[in-house]
Amino acid sequence: MDDVLRIQSQLEGVKEEALRALEPLTDVRALDEWRVQYLGKKSPVTQISRQMGSLTAEQRPVVGGWVNDVRAALQAAFEARKQEVEALLLQARFAAETIDISLPGRRRKRGAVHPLMKVIEEIEDVFLGMGFQIAEGPEVETDTYNFEMLNIPKDHPARDMQDTFYLTEELLLRTHTSPMQVRTMERMRPNAPVKVIVPGRVYRRDEDDATHSHAFTQIEGLVVDEGIRLSDLKGVLLEFARAIFGPDQEVRLRPSFFPFTEPSAEVDVRCINCGGSGCRICKDTGWIEILGSGMVHPRVLDGAGYDSKRFSGFAFGMGPERIAMLKYGIDDIRLLYQNDLRLLCQFNRVM
Repeated sequence: MDDVLRIQSQLEGVKEEALRALEPLTDVRALDEWRVQYLGKKSPVTQISRQMGSLTAEQRPVVGGWVNDVRAALQAAFEARKQEVEALLLQARFAAETIDISLPGRRRKRGAVHPLMKVIEEIEDVFLGMGFQIAEGPEVETDTYNFEMLNIPKDHPARDMQDTFYLTEELLLRTHTSPMQVRTMERMRPNAPVKVIVPGRVYRRDEDDATHSHAFTQIEGLVVDEGIRLSDLKGVLLEFARAIFGPDQEVRLRPSFFPFTEPSAEVDVRCINCGGSGCRICKDTGWIEILGSGMVHPRVLDGAGYDSKRFSGFAFGMGPERIAMLKYGIDDIRLLYQNDLRLLCQFNRVM
């Protein structure tokens, strides 16, 4: 009987000690350490329960019930304290993360359309207004479409003007959007008129500097129909120049050479900076070149399936980067590709 009373006293002592140790705990880690100490396999309650082997068969159920009662009481106290601690921690977290809704909000910076995209969209709108359609073509092109069907055979010296990124002997990154002249005529033949512009990325092995980039944008234009003349080309380009640069703008055509047009012409506009009086930007000529153009070469028409004796057409190609630089006074083409927020923020006011 003395052993039973001793075990009962030990259990009461462990219970009181455990509850006193549990009461001041205020964090989850300390609670977990308490659980291991008083409810784990090496806890005092477990050690006391092992003394039951020395008891009689009648005493063991009684002592076993006391052990289970103490363990259940400690487990219940642990769960209750754990909930209290978690609630306190959650309240502290809410207090720390409270948002003062009376404070003024943070102003978000306004975005702006990139100047290059703005110019491309303006150009597209101008030509859509003149009845053109917008077409797209592959950036990985074949040598046949990029050169040969544009009257540039493999031994033609004009290939030296466009240092090319070749992927295989036949595949390359297109050096201009002009291959879409042929692709569009092949798709639409024998229907007329053909009136398309082709915006897209092109690639050349140029050294990047203030006026050159190895990857840039080009917009090709093509018109094919019966009776198309050089005067039609000039009229379309004059309308384009006045829409982009102002209603008083003028254009000038200078003889040039492109293998896929004959005759060919470089197209100038009056200097945007000085209005034609001469300045540093136009090198005192009063004119600035903006694009190349010409009448579609008969060989290109015939190769694409249009009878050159019946049909004629004109084509032109421009670089939107150059137009954006002229229009907005940007002096380095690399600025258009650096994603510099300082440049883009300026166009919140300009556009």
